[in-house]
Amino acid sequence: MGKRRAGRELLRSLSKKQKKHLREFGEEHPFYDKLLLLLLLHSCFPFQSEDSDKSSAESDSETEVEQVSGYHKLLATLKTSPESESEEEEDESESEESEESEAEMDSEGSQETGGAEGGEEDKKDVPEEEEGATDTAEQVLSQEQADGTDISCDPRHGVIEEFTDVKHESEFSLETNFMEEESGDCNADKRDSNPFKQHMDKELEDKEIEKMSTLPKTSSQSQWPRLGQLIFSSTLEKHKTLKADKEVDVKQLHLHKPLESTWPKVNKQFLSSADKPSNSPFTPLQRELFCIMNSYRDLFYPERNALTNGEEIRHAYCLHALNHVLKANAQVLSNNAKRRDRKPGTDTDDYRDQGLTRPKVLMIVPFRECALRIVHTFISLLEVNDKKKIDVSNKKRFKGEFGSDPEEKPPNLKRPEDYEAVFAGNIDDHFRIGVAILQKSMRLYAPFYSSDIIIASPLGIRTVIGAEGEKKRDFDFLSSIEILIIDQADIYLMQNWEHVLHLMKHINLLPLDSHGVDFSRVRMLNLNNCSKYYRQTLLFSALQDPQINSVFNKHCFNFIGQVAVRNVPLTGSISHVVVQLPHVFRRLEAESVTSVIDARFQFFVDKVLPEYRDAIMSHTLVYVPSYFDYVRLRNYFKKEDLNFTHICEYTKKAAVCRARRFFLKGEKQFLLFTERFHFYKRYTIKGIRNLIFYELPTYSHFYSEICNMLKATDSGVDATWTCTVLYSKYDAQKLAAVVGIDRTAQMLQSKKNVHLFVTGEN
Repeated sequence: MGKRRAGRELLRSLSKKQKKHLREFGEEHPFYDKLLLLLLLHSCFPFQSEDSDKSSAESDSETEVEQVSGYHKLLATLKTSPESESEEEEDESESEESEESEAEMDSEGSQETGGAEGGEEDKKDVPEEEEGATDTAEQVLSQEQADGTDISCDPRHGVIEEFTDVKHESEFSLETNFMEEESGDCNADKRDSNPFKQHMDKELEDKEIEKMSTLPKTSSQSQWPRLGQLIFSSTLEKHKTLKADKEVDVKQLHLHKPLESTWPKVNKQFLSSADKPSNSPFTPLQRELFCIMNSYRDLFYPERNALTNGEEIRHAYCLHALNHVLKANAQVLSNNAKRRDRKPGTDTDDYRDQGLTRPKVLMIVPFRECALRIVHTFISLLEVNDKKKIDVSNKKRFKGEFGSDPEEKPPNLKRPEDYEAVFAGNIDDHFRIGVAILQKSMRLYAPFYSSDIIIASPLGIRTVIGAEGEKKRDFDFLSSIEILIIDQADIYLMQNWEHVLHLMKHINLLPLDSHGVDFSRVRMLNLNNCSKYYRQTLLFSALQDPQINSVFNKHCFNFIGQVAVRNVPLTGSISHVVVQLPHVFRRLEAESVTSVIDARFQFFVDKVLPEYRDAIMSHTLVYVPSYFDYVRLRNYFKKEDLNFTHICEYTKKAAVCRARRFFLKGEKQFLLFTERFHFYKRYTIKGIRNLIFYELPTYSHFYSEICNMLKATDSGVDATWTCTVLYSKYDAQKLAAVVGIDRTAQMLQSKKNVHLFVTGEN
């Protein structure tokens, strides 16, 4: 790290022209001092001392080779160095700032599109830079590894060999430890009413497995006070429909003993004054959610909100996951003592209490900040009081890697509250960490095969699983996952949904290696490859989306059944549009879901775009949710030589500034605008007079946000504004979230275009 820091200090000492010339040509300018560059190369890429022992001829030839490679690696350093990159972007943004402020002529606009934009850290520019500098980044990475630099905790590198805690392996081994009498659950295996025992000890017959594989699910509806309308579905015989408990006694939930005392203290921050008189340790939402979780049914809850109920939901599933792990480990430790004390020749089939691999719970979350909060919740739930602190290994390292930088200044821009809630803290989306829990201790950074809980992002778990044909890939640790928690699933639609699908294809498969397992302790359900029928999946999202629904319907095989919350929106986000704007919903016809993509493009090109080609219809923003549709439209606009500009999630800051300025001044008639850019940036686009929603937004509140951008137009009082929305019968869920369920039913029945005029009070 010291060598790299010294190299960066020397980089800063170079002038801007020197950096630019070195970046473009890969060599120093002839008018500049060569000594400085040689010092820079020596500090970043020092020659090995063993070379001096060789002959002079060999030394000269090797020096020449290393000098050439050094220039290329220095070039890569310049391309990927955050300091040099930020300096270049600041120079460009400063020039844009003066032009932007002259164009907008108001303090708010100059703040948004000028200096604040130039100073903000752009997280989404990374993919475009990676495309151009993949090879050079790999060269720098290999050189750092050759120099002995510790890169295991550097999140900027695609970590291959990350840090794992090997030192505490024996302390957290389930095979060599025994149950302590005061830990509280020695007799857990004797509680027949324990939901954990009932679920894991159930033996499925071959007929039942065949039935679940072939027959469709039967469903029934139920109305709960807080969750609303629930859909219970199951393939096997109809189970008793759950009823929402009005009052919950903690002792009746069969929690592991420490959790009975710690949960009320940890959760009291979410209890309102209305809940406290009843002495309930749960909020109404938590009570109903935990009732379903504790029955070990699959659950899909699509009304998670980062502002209102996100944290109380996180606490509820953390309690359930920790309770499951503590019970499972207590059973193993208790059986260890029984096996130690048993007489020779005793049957060992009574001690089948493990899976093929140790990990039991997999928690998928989008950002490091989410993992940080989960671990803190675990620690709080395990600490009975202030005097009895649990031992947490590698806690300092964990806070350093998953916490936010205290010196990092927040961007000087106002964002919506939901944006601030989602992107709080460390928002790095490439991570994974194993957590082992044993009685009164917690081990962070445990190797996966020694972990009880794995917390990871979709990208982090995807890079471990790998792809078919890759030499280094591993997914055996997913073979015995008993609880899968996917939180904030809607965010993965904005990241890369393919990672989630890839995970679902590799979970609960038979491992390729034994990994030192004692097969006499493995449950028969795991040996018979029936793990997926016992896995509980908890899926939380902020919205209902066909892709999320597909995962819940096609990849969840829990033999107990599934529960999905299916509440329909009554009003829709169109009621939050505050500008007087006519909305025209134009229906397109498609024969199937697969053909709707081509049908939408053809409908837009033939029916919609000709109406906006006239110069009178200037300042037209085309909102495109899908990046692939955006690329298709961009190529078509270029082919037709239309006067347009475009902004997507990979557009650099300088190009974004130019596009916004051109669109505001009317120099560009069209602006192609992607949904993912809006999700990650939430910039206010000024100058809009005509809106075209190429497809309904994934997030319904984005519809009102985009429409309300029209009020930022200076000449909006006398302008004639329009809003056109394309939809098909396959967009029923998105349409209902925008216009409400009643209007959706009317619009789907009628094949005519629908005109709505919103005054801000509808």
